[in-house]
Amino acid sequence: MSVEVRVDQGRLARLLRARGGIAERGLRRRTARVADIARREAPGSMGQYIDWKIESGPGGLQGVIVCDHPATLFVLYGTRPHIIRPRRKKALRFDVGGRTVFAAVVHHPGTRPNDFLGRALRAGR
Repeated sequence: MSVEVRVDQGRLARLLRARGGIAERGLRRRTARVADIARREAPGSMGQYIDWKIESGPGGLQGVIVCDHPATLFVLYGTRPHIIRPRRKKALRFDVGGRTVFAAVVHHPGTRPNDFLGRALRAGR
């Protein structure tokens, strides 16, 4: 008694690459997992601005994680010390230790980079 197995490479490749195929389902799971980790790692409310999608690219399907919070680049790469001035009013207004403070100019010390997306990608492997 003998058993013969034939692998149709073309059909196997189509199955793996097809929308909804094995590769896409795995890519969807991994991309969703990385996005969930990024939401937890993101500072403040930035996690609410994180979403993910699957796109067809030149090399096939790719998982894409998007954070469209307006300060994302400042958080990821940090900022140098800088001066903040009011644009529409005469003074800036903010809270410090439960007190409301007004200032004509703020000398911001800058912020350190926080690569929460990179950490999420490494943790989601």
